[in-house]
Amino acid sequence: MIEFIHIICFIKIFVKMKKYVGFITIAIFNVVVALLIANYVIKNDQSKVRTSLQQNQIPVTQTAFNAADAVVGPDFRVAADRSVHAVVHIRTEFTRRTNTYDDFFGSLRELLEGRQRQEYAPMVGFGSGVIISEDGYIVTNNHVVEGGSKIEVTLNDKRLFEAKLIGRDPSTDLALIKIDAQALPYLVYGNSDLVQIGEWVLAVGNPFNLTSTVTAGIVSAKARNINILGSSSAIESFIQTDAVVNRGNSGGALVNTEGKLVGINAAIASRSGTYEGYSFAIPVNIVKKVMDDLLNYGEIQRAYMGVSIRDITAEFAKEIGIDRLQGVYVNSVASNSGAEKAGMEAGDVIVKIDKLVINSSSELLETVGQHRPGDKIDVVVLRKNNEKKFSITLQNENGTLGVVNSEDSFLIEEFGAYFKQPDNDIKMRLKISNGLEISKLNNGMLKDGGIREGFIVLRINNNLINSKLDVESAISEARNNEYKIEGIYPNGMRIIYGFSQ
Repeated sequence: MIEFIHIICFIKIFVKMKKYVGFITIAIFNVVVALLIANYVIKNDQSKVRTSLQQNQIPVTQTAFNAADAVVGPDFRVAADRSVHAVVHIRTEFTRRTNTYDDFFGSLRELLEGRQRQEYAPMVGFGSGVIISEDGYIVTNNHVVEGGSKIEVTLNDKRLFEAKLIGRDPSTDLALIKIDAQALPYLVYGNSDLVQIGEWVLAVGNPFNLTSTVTAGIVSAKARNINILGSSSAIESFIQTDAVVNRGNSGGALVNTEGKLVGINAAIASRSGTYEGYSFAIPVNIVKKVMDDLLNYGEIQRAYMGVSIRDITAEFAKEIGIDRLQGVYVNSVASNSGAEKAGMEAGDVIVKIDKLVINSSSELLETVGQHRPGDKIDVVVLRKNNEKKFSITLQNENGTLGVVNSEDSFLIEEFGAYFKQPDNDIKMRLKISNGLEISKLNNGMLKDGGIREGFIVLRINNNLINSKLDVESAISEARNNEYKIEGIYPNGMRIIYGFSQ
């Protein structure tokens, strides 16, 4: 108001002075008057704004703040909450033994010298696992429980259970165990075929027997073969991520942002033994198939196309005279196999299976590994740059369509061991024509003597072994219950064990 009175006063003075000033003076005066009026209007508006703010201001303590509004980037809270309660800590006890040669000579000394068998203190290993059913079935890595004499599971709520081993599959590094519990939280299977490079994922493990630990990263690559399983029949097609995974997280969960299981963490790329940038998970589509096999059949139902393959590199493509660096090259086609019956030939290049693009051997093995004998797959190949399509019926390792039942392995109670026919590809690789593989060891003479699962028994007391009857005959003919067991491990190491009951 004071500013307005000043304006009126200036106007009166101007009227009295008008006849004494010139035109320029009048113009300057008009500018001053305009500035005074504008200043009044602005201050009046600011006063109204301050009054409005004071009337509507909310104290800090009364502000309704939504925490979700503060999240920048991906939100993992739902996925983490769904997964941490379904991931467990696994403690496995192993009988402490020396290396194979020490086991052999130790057993031989005991046999010759009549000494009592030495007792060994147990070793302890740790890992993680994922609950996949509310009644206590848990998936983990084979290397977490292999050879264990006792398996203990600690849930995220700290409850402790002793677990039973249901089955193992060394070729995928997976195992299934079970605890006696109900109404457990569990993870739902996702679809690893739909996982994309660059997608956010969580790695969940329980390595320290505290509570589950969550780390985040992205999918760095798919269908990675890092050659760690050491078997020609192994399926290595890992999901590679940069989520932090350390020792003890083996067997833990890889989940997507929906909290669905897309993989089982299995390995890290490391020279130091600790995380250095990359980790690897078994795709859940392989996990689901292996778990179903162990539950329904007690054995893995491995399906085969009947082809030998190799990856196509620039150098190889130039060598064989092909232009495109896509697909997987077929070296040979097995006689009477599903591939041969469908019309495939050596030199074909497989580019698709069931509409999935195939660009590496690991992708092919992963895709076929999700099927069982008797299943049909649609295969697209390039033959002399022309596309051909085939429908192939997959077979088992024996060249038939039937599933392999657990009854195909048999128990020899005197040895405390289950025996089965070794895979044909293992026999070819080891250049053996006979033998029975030890598929499972219970407590007993062979396990106490240091023999490990996977050992192929070739002879018992110089008798060739090829069947259950051969084993039973060798046992019945043994003198004083003394046995000399000759065999070979899948790595090619031959050894002779001596036993006496």
